Amino acid sequence: MKAIINGKIILKDRIVEGRALLISDVIEGVIDCESIPSGAEVIDAKGGYVAPGLIDLHIHGYLGKDVCDGEEESIRTIAKGLLANGVTGFLPTTMTVDMKVIKKALEICRALKEESRDWDGSAIFGAHAEGPFISEKKKGAQDPKHILKPDAKFVKEYADIIRIITLAPEEDADFAAIKEIRRDTDVVMSMGHTSADYETAMKSTEAGIRHATHLFNAMSPLAHRAPGVVTAAFNSDVSTELIVDTFHVSPALYDIIYKLKGRKLCFITDCLPAGGLPEGEYTLGGNKIIYRGIVCRLEDGTVAGSVLHLNRGVWNFYTNSTVPLWECVNCASLNPATVIGLQDKKGSIEVGKDADVIITDEKFEVTKTFIGGKLKYEA
Repeated sequence: MKAIINGKIILKDRIVEGRALLISDVIEGVIDCESIPSGAEVIDAKGGYVAPGLIDLHIHGYLGKDVCDGEEESIRTIAKGLLANGVTGFLPTTMTVDMKVIKKALEICRALKEESRDWDGSAIFGAHAEGPFISEKKKGAQDPKHILKPDAKFVKEYADIIRIITLAPEEDADFAAIKEIRRDTDVVMSMGHTSADYETAMKSTEAGIRHATHLFNAMSPLAHRAPGVVTAAFNSDVSTELIVDTFHVSPALYDIIYKLKGRKLCFITDCLPAGGLPEGEYTLGGNKIIYRGIVCRLEDGTVAGSVLHLNRGVWNFYTNSTVPLWECVNCASLNPATVIGLQDKKGSIEVGKDADVIITDEKFEVTKTFIGGKLKYEA
């Protein structure tokens, strides 16, 4: 049993001070300090925040390792590194590369998923397949020579490990694959890297699309006579990702986005292998990436993913909006847990949920990370 004291405890609807968080392998409760059981290990949060572990639904790599390396060592390195960012669960994310490479990466994630529940790293909650069923017009940093038409057979073959798949709905004639995937699997289909018009995007949400990949980026924009996929994401009930590095989407939009999406908003990093490393030149899916400042680009200047740490993304949104901190934390914990169906066990500090908990300083930099009540990282 552990009791975390002297912390500002972030619940899903408020922040509690002057009490203790009692945990075993699950959340036991928020209690009076005088009620801490004798023999409990007391941990001093030193005036910082105590929050639920963060969940990253979209991350390609970290510390020089790429999910598409198709190597166990790469996934282990990424998972361990993410503990310092308060990430207790993640979806290793593939991209549009050769299908053999995608399948190998998914098989590695499948092989490691069970072990990851108690290893020295963030847990694998499944995988996110970003492509290869995308639009060439909105390919972004993806390689066009590997783009394919949507294929339900592939998704069903890997439905035990794919939790989210990003696809361009306009590339699926009559939404046949989308309807088959919805009928036969629990995979969350996400519209992204798409040039669909507003009407097509809205119809795709009726067919089975439930999510939107990195809102605003690599999708048809919001324009007053051509509303695009962005407007469809706002006008439908889909959950939406947002890269909160202050570059991919201007902070001037943060309040508007939150007012429109609320608990359907999920912060992501879209982090590349350059994450956690100094500025320089790296690779992504075999392509050269140039990392300067907070931006990663291909050699031709195309913006790629980010090098964002998810805890810093929470702080970015909080300090650039009027949204309460607990709701910013929900966007990186409870909301993504809900998207992938884990909200009963993960994503918030509630009695009976898994004790995936982080302690941070006053600026949300992580000092300790616990998974299932076990200390996995200490700064």
